[in-house]
Amino acid sequence: MRSGSSELLLEQQQQELRLRKNRDLAPKKKNEKRVRTWGERLRFYRTSSLVFISVSAGASLLFLVPLYVDPAISTLSHDFIDNPTLCTTTRREDLIGIFNCSWSSCREGCTSDLYRCVHIYVTFIEQNITIPENMTDYANFTAGWDQSEEATLLVNIKGCGYPPKVSCKKFNGYYGVEGAIFPCYYSRKNKTVVLTSYNRELQVSMIMNFFGVPFVITLVSSIALCILHCDCRCKKDNSHRRNRPYSRQRRIENLSDTSISTRVDMLTPAIEIYKPPL
Repeated sequence: MRSGSSELLLEQQQQELRLRKNRDLAPKKKNEKRVRTWGERLRFYRTSSLVFISVSAGASLLFLVPLYVDPAISTLSHDFIDNPTLCTTTRREDLIGIFNCSWSSCREGCTSDLYRCVHIYVTFIEQNITIPENMTDYANFTAGWDQSEEATLLVNIKGCGYPPKVSCKKFNGYYGVEGAIFPCYYSRKNKTVVLTSYNRELQVSMIMNFFGVPFVITLVSSIALCILHCDCRCKKDNSHRRNRPYSRQRRIENLSDTSISTRVDMLTPAIEIYKPPL
């Protein structure tokens, strides 16, 4: 009886030991949340800020380039005169139909379909003139000057815009009257294109502010993200080189003149004993 009870006690103790080992080896449940250090928090907020800035600046380019940058570049490429001249409205055409309205002097909404359009044609003075300040009566001033051939008048290089900056009702009502005389700017490359207003410095500033600044912000923030999270260093590729064992080189370096001479002395008897048959 004693032997049987002792065996049962040993089995119970072994089972308890096994249970303890299994508990120790089992993965512990993570009930407690890991607390981030100040360095990790700073890295997280810095990365989030850079991503937000980079995405915002890149997305703004998609809207600013077609609305402001592209018209400004087209305006500069036409090479308009810097000082205004005088234009005279010769005729106006009000057309209806999508086939008749390939262009318009002014339309509100550059992406809208063009079913109604107004064509305003003008002539201008090609010579360099200086318009007196505070002049209201241009009829007497233009009487002695030769007029150019007929050209098209546009509110801007695209002939379109959005209110309140562009109001086609006011534009057509003022410039679309036959015989109206007003200051204007014609293109040196294409004298059939005339604008009512032009400022070279304003066009350059639009390109710098609406393209240069967002592009630089996007580039700098992207480079900063690459430096923070990527290894941008250039590494040399040594895979084409053979890995030569250094043991041979060390053996050759350790050889001395005495060891070479002793080996030669040991080999000379064998050379003398062995003589090839004649």
